[in-house]
Amino acid sequence: MPQLSVIVHGPNAQGHLTDLLDSLEAHPLTDVEVIVAAVGDWALETAEHHAPETIVVPLPDGTGDPAARAAGAARASGRWLHFVHAKDGLPAGAPRLIAERTAELDATASAEPVDVLLFDHVTTTWQTAARPSRDGRHLAAVGRAGRPLDEAADLLRLTPLLGNRALRTAFWRAHEGRLDTDDEQRAAQAALLYAGRVACLNQSAYEHRVLRPESLPPRAPEDRLRLIDRYESLLALARDRRAPRTVLYDLMVRDLIRTFAREELPDPVAREFFRRASVAAVRWRPEGHRHPAGLEGVRHALLEEGAYTRYRAFQAANRTRRAARKAVRTRKRQLSTRIRDHQYQRALSRPVDPHLAVFAAYWERGVACNPAAVAAKLAELAPHIHPVWVVNKQNEALLPPGTDHVVPGTRRYWEVLATAKYLTNNVNFPNAVVKRPDAIHLQTHHGTPLKRMGLDQMDHPAAAKGLDFAALLARIDKWDYSVSANSHSTRMWERAYPSRYTSLDYGYPRNDVFYTATAADVRAARDRLGIAPGRTAVLYAPTHRDYEAGFTPRLDLAALADRLGDDTVLLVRAHYFYGGAASPLTGLRRSGRIIDVSSYDPVEELCLAADALVTDYSSIMFDYANLNRPIVIYADDWETYRTTRGVYFDLMAEHPGQVARTQEELAEIFLSGAWRDESAAKARATFRRRFCEYDDGRAAERVVRRVFLGEPEDALPPVLPIEDRTPAPTPEEATA
Repeated sequence: MPQLSVIVHGPNAQGHLTDLLDSLEAHPLTDVEVIVAAVGDWALETAEHHAPETIVVPLPDGTGDPAARAAGAARASGRWLHFVHAKDGLPAGAPRLIAERTAELDATASAEPVDVLLFDHVTTTWQTAARPSRDGRHLAAVGRAGRPLDEAADLLRLTPLLGNRALRTAFWRAHEGRLDTDDEQRAAQAALLYAGRVACLNQSAYEHRVLRPESLPPRAPEDRLRLIDRYESLLALARDRRAPRTVLYDLMVRDLIRTFAREELPDPVAREFFRRASVAAVRWRPEGHRHPAGLEGVRHALLEEGAYTRYRAFQAANRTRRAARKAVRTRKRQLSTRIRDHQYQRALSRPVDPHLAVFAAYWERGVACNPAAVAAKLAELAPHIHPVWVVNKQNEALLPPGTDHVVPGTRRYWEVLATAKYLTNNVNFPNAVVKRPDAIHLQTHHGTPLKRMGLDQMDHPAAAKGLDFAALLARIDKWDYSVSANSHSTRMWERAYPSRYTSLDYGYPRNDVFYTATAADVRAARDRLGIAPGRTAVLYAPTHRDYEAGFTPRLDLAALADRLGDDTVLLVRAHYFYGGAASPLTGLRRSGRIIDVSSYDPVEELCLAADALVTDYSSIMFDYANLNRPIVIYADDWETYRTTRGVYFDLMAEHPGQVARTQEELAEIFLSGAWRDESAAKARATFRRRFCEYDDGRAAERVVRRVFLGEPEDALPPVLPIEDRTPAPTPEEATA
């Protein structure tokens, strides 16, 4: 019996079925079966090209989605079902993720098994590709444990698709008659209401494709009334369940108001829609429910009153007010731009100041990264050059005392950008910045590239997110120097950012500290973090996913901390969405076993304090490797990340230590000691030779002498061979 049955159903809409089946065939799995409920000859012909591995169920043209799903499910032999519409897609590795997570749920099943597994998705339209959803925070808030919906009612706020949830086969067959509807959104939410327990997988495992409305049969205005019927039937199911009913009620009122406001309905239909929506809003309003504040509360009140005429007047007044405000903002913006251009042009007419240097990092976040290390060395070797930092208003108060700085958009900001001889950044300066012939632009970058960068993102729209490549090239053409930590980076920068700049193969200045820090520095870093002597500190620093709307946790930290024991401290550099006083992390934070270091700077101090690093695809692995301490890669979604983001090499084959694909594997790596065994050390040595090639503790000095002091290449300190370097002491060595 396979663990998962993927049931592809529906006609070959606009040819998308071919791509879907090709992607499934490219990643075959022994524990997953694929069933195609092929509607019509075109879908049948497409599906048969993938036989015999694919089970094909031919259905006559015009078969509706409910009948197609039922026909596919009838042939399924898996323990779990995943319904995938033929127009949609599956990210690489998605069936494996679902199969493994459901197997985990089965293995830990109690007397009340989980019936529905929910996961994240991306949305593709006829204009955009792989846009992240906003469901991740709700999935993350629930964690990994199965629970009744009444304890996690916010899951009803997830995008209602059958494709972003898997159903236990026995549960589906018990409730098939109740879920047999052509209203997929109702079926998706009803499944949660019928489920005994639900669980979450906070990773993207579905691609929802929205077809262009003009390519579909038109909907009659009266069809909008079905939205009211859907919510009333769902609220009837949740009648005696306070939390689900409250969430559904809020969703209903929001959707009814949005539909009424945004869709141009004929007046008779609009009046009937408003009347029925008003009745539903009053009938299903939970006891003690309060209207939201502000304009939304006014809309709620008018809807409940059934005040159609006043609501229309309210809409008209709001439109007029918004139009007036937009006109004022536009005029202010135009005036501000004219003033800025005038000030900047005047400043550009002045001579370049040879003793002025502008520094910026991470989109004006503050004193950080390679620019900070260069600026520190500049103060030592060339104190006659005055540094000015660009920092945004939000971070201005966080600057070190006495830091000369400018805020973007101010008069002095444009003056220093126009007159400084040296401009250093780890990203890019704004497009409006002019490259003067006698000014020097230094691009330091902020990591070694595993993921595709620059022009290499053109084939990965989820990563590019509408990046203006022509503007990018114009910014690159302003660079005079590009700093590199290794020859891999040099080659990738020259490929992703093609221009005439000079590559400085000197190492990353921010990594100098990994060779200059002393035992006292390591002890001080651990003391500042509150790490008790004798404890093993593991730094967990995952990266962002381009296919997710925001960061969501990929590990159950409470469970991991319990497995690793009292002697292990987790330093977590990521924002987690565990809400409420009942969070399982609360006690662990109080005991010092989990320390949130998401806002802690500099990150180099965290690395010095940590005995080991756990990361996924973050460039922190390349920096941390300089310390020659254990690194574990947690790559639970490697196939999806590699496909959506694009990568320059196979991290699974060229990793810096051990690799875990599941949380259980990660815990076992630490419990067994494999995280620091001989094979891990051997992999790390190979990784260091390749990616720590130029980092030896003197990178900042080489940059300052070459760029700011104009010393020739042969006069710079040579890069020390890796076998002759001595990294900072480990925490164990520092306390010996």
